[in-house]
Amino acid sequence: MTEQARWKSTVYVGGLAPMVTAASLQAAFLPFGEIADVSLPKPEGPNSTELHRGFGYVEFEDPEDVKDAIDNMDQAELFGRVIKVNAAKPPKNANEGLGSKTALWEQEGWLAENAVSEEDRLAAERAKSGTEDKPYDPMEGLEGLDVAGPKPA
Repeated sequence: MTEQARWKSTVYVGGLAPMVTAASLQAAFLPFGEIADVSLPKPEGPNSTELHRGFGYVEFEDPEDVKDAIDNMDQAELFGRVIKVNAAKPPKNANEGLGSKTALWEQEGWLAENAVSEEDRLAAERAKSGTEDKPYDPMEGLEGLDVAGPKPA
C-alpha cells in the first residue's frame, strides 16, 4: 500500500484517557472493519511515565471503513472520556514550507508553483521595454503649479 493510500485508510483518535492501550483501542474500532495497525505515539520526554500522548492512529485495511469509524466513534465515550475521531492527515515535511531550514525559493514545491517559463519572462521584458521609451519624469504635468499653498481668492 502506498504512503498516500495508508493515510486515506487511517483515523486520528484524540482525547484518549491515560489507561487506553493499543489493544483496547483496537477492540473499540474492530466493529468498523479489519484493522491493519494501531499506533499510540509515546511522549518525547525521557522521564515521562505516560503510556501515550493522549492520541493515536488506527489504520484500517479498507479505506471505506474510515467513514464508518468516524461517523460512529466521533464524540463517543471511551474509558470515561469523550474522544475525537477524524481522518488522519499526513505529517508535514520538515524540509518544506515556512519553518524549514531551506530557503523558500530553493524548495521544490515553491519552485513548481512559482517558476516562470523563459517565454513568459521574455514577453514581459518586451512589454516593459515597449512602454518605457523615455524615462519616467515625476515632475511631468506639474508645469502650471509654480506656487505652493492655496490659491489666492
